[in-house]
Amino acid sequence: MRILKASSFLAAVCLFAGTAFSWAETVRVGTWKTQQTIQPFVYKQFLAQGQPVEVRSFTNPGDMKNALLAGSLDVTGTTIVQAIISASKGEPVVIVASMASKCSALVVRKESRITKASDLKGKKIGYVPGTMHQVLLLEVLAKAGLTPKDVKLIRVDFFDMLTALSRKQIDAFLSGEPYPTIAQLNGVGRVLSYPYFGDSVGTINSAMLTTRDEISRHPGRIQEVVTAHVKATAFLKKNNDAWIREAAQFGFDPKILKAAANNIDLSWDIDKNYIRHTKSLAERMKALGMIERMPNIESLFDTRFVAAAKKTLKATK
Repeated sequence: MRILKASSFLAAVCLFAGTAFSWAETVRVGTWKTQQTIQPFVYKQFLAQGQPVEVRSFTNPGDMKNALLAGSLDVTGTTIVQAIISASKGEPVVIVASMASKCSALVVRKESRITKASDLKGKKIGYVPGTMHQVLLLEVLAKAGLTPKDVKLIRVDFFDMLTALSRKQIDAFLSGEPYPTIAQLNGVGRVLSYPYFGDSVGTINSAMLTTRDEISRHPGRIQEVVTAHVKATAFLKKNNDAWIREAAQFGFDPKILKAAANNIDLSWDIDKNYIRHTKSLAERMKALGMIERMPNIESLFDTRFVAAAKKTLKATK
């Protein structure tokens, strides 16, 4: 883990920020069009005046990571799970800020006779690989005495979960908001559980990811993006109406977004507990067979940018 403790880093950031953001080069950021990953869509309000930003939306965390490694993105939102998977393969990814916590729920069809996790045996369950939802689903099955072989796991994009459930292509899904809330409100499904881990892992979910090369070549650019992320998150958390209004532009009913907000916690900070939770999650993923080896969790994080942004945020209050 890289910790801000020397004036040299701040000096470098200031030097690069003074030059890098005089260029017309567009900052390229990846994310999903969801309520809990909305921050990049309001970065423009908090970046240096006139600095162009292009926000590219994805439906799969693996695609985001691939675009980042290919150089098509400077920074991207992704799942903590995907970051761990990438790091376990030796890919040069770095988490520079958190993004959201909670957000998950296990949903079954409203008319089904499924009342507990063990009832999922033999059922078709929708999930998205490389997400916290996948880990939670495997954990739910394990606690119920089931293995993935006891059910039929079907890959379904987030945006297709409701359609698959309503058409009876799947019997259940474990996915992110607002789809569990929509399923409840439109009568298609009901929430069986909010299967979060205890204190060992907590409710961590998504984060902002970049590469070691990007940090080395453009520290000022990364600092500007992280500072914008911190300010955007703080603004949206403080102004719930603005959060709902911005998210409604993705085509969601504001009433649904307000209800889903109860299961979402926007975030930006990285503290010792966050890193501890990530390490515990990686250990659980290895036990579940999702990764072959434990990555170095300390080196997966670079907290210098959040630390510097935190100072900026305090100075503006």
